[in-house]
Amino acid sequence: MYGLVDCNNFYVSCERVFNPLLRGKPVVVLSNNDGCIIARSNEAKALGIPMGAPLHLYKTLIKQNKIFTYSSNYTLYGDMSSRVMSVLNYFIPNIEIYSIDEAFLNLKNFNIQSLQDEMFKIRERRAYLPMDRHTCFNWNRTH
Repeated sequence: MYGLVDCNNFYVSCERVFNPLLRGKPVVVLSNNDGCIIARSNEAKALGIPMGAPLHLYKTLIKQNKIFTYSSNYTLYGDMSSRVMSVLNYFIPNIEIYSIDEAFLNLKNFNIQSLQDEMFKIRERRAYLPMDRHTCFNWNRTH
């Protein structure tokens, strides 16, 4: 059995770790040159801002809806990713990091009850991690 962990809206979630006042508010993160929107909170998605949208096409919507806008901070996101992966690896020794915010977990040595217990422990340790109650812990029976 394998599991997939995927942190939702990862770059926005990282920004929210250091600014909790952003929780529940629309937030977007911009590309290297601040030209495109590369991450959106659920609140920003609900306002109709698409992934990869050119910033200049959405400036009016951003201003009207008081959407918080951040330049990307890849040093922060890399550090937060390392923290997430370390916590995962502490509880589940066999992981494969797939991307900055995703990892596959080899769960062959866990029964369902111990697996649920481990996922609960990971969620408890999320205080300074970009993991919220929407972080996806999913497992299924494949290869």
